[in-house]
Amino acid sequence: MDGSIARPRPLLALGIRLLAALALATMAMLVKLAGERGAHLIELIFWRQLLAAVLIGTGLAIAGRLPLLKTTRLRSHGVRSATGLFGMMFTYGAVLLLPLAEATTLGFTAPVFAVLFAMVLFGERIGRYRWAAVVMGFAGVIVVMQPGSGDHQGVTLIGVAVGLMAPLMVSIISFQIQDLNKTENPWSIVFWFAALSTPVAAIGLPFVIGSHDGQTWLIILAMALMGVLAQILLTTSLRFGSAAVILLMDYTALLWASFYGYAVFDRAAPASLWLGAPLIIGAGLLIAWREHRLAKARRVASAASQE
Repeated sequence: MDGSIARPRPLLALGIRLLAALALATMAMLVKLAGERGAHLIELIFWRQLLAAVLIGTGLAIAGRLPLLKTTRLRSHGVRSATGLFGMMFTYGAVLLLPLAEATTLGFTAPVFAVLFAMVLFGERIGRYRWAAVVMGFAGVIVVMQPGSGDHQGVTLIGVAVGLMAPLMVSIISFQIQDLNKTENPWSIVFWFAALSTPVAAIGLPFVIGSHDGQTWLIILAMALMGVLAQILLTTSLRFGSAAVILLMDYTALLWASFYGYAVFDRAAPASLWLGAPLIIGAGLLIAWREHRLAKARRVASAASQE
């Protein structure tokens, strides 16, 4: 039993994470739909973050748990919020520039970037398994991108560049969150990210906000609500199961993204995606498996040294 998990219930964790993947894919679909109806990227980020801060703050206040938001690391939250804001710009930008399925697939390269950052920033030694995963992951990107084929059914070079910057930022943010998790609870991390980034997004809002019809505003509201729901589900899933166990559920987002791409945007995923996606997903799973093995070996070595 993992002592870091508050209430271990693996099957429940898997179910919640499955719903989180659906919520994230739905949010991405709504982002793209709102963008096609004239909503600007900064608008979408502003409303998403404002609603998250209001709902989480109000919910904790009603539950009498506002003390959970108390922090002595406001500067660290500020740095995480600045990085997260850039990450959201690339994540939402990828959805606006690429077909949903391709944007989702490129997002799965985050573990590959995390391995490279661990080597460059922390001097961590990378063995053959994780190097193989890095090569496999970027081979998958090349297959999805299909260099030399020009604009391949909406997959452009700039779109792929933005799509790869999103998981790169996610990998940086993961290290920041790991550090914050040492002293902060998940609700504090999520709330302060939303609360500190909302005023920054608001600065650009007057320059980009447009006049939208009622249906577009409903789409924007639904997008923001779905983003908050996804964040809550992701947080809750980690309360009942370890990341290593529930990782596989994240990849089901590709199925939902492919469905939405066809049903909402009348765009079926091409064969190149189904050839490249398994390579990228396989790379992530190989990294997760290797990290699990290394963590287990470290625990055994630590226990042996204490005997």
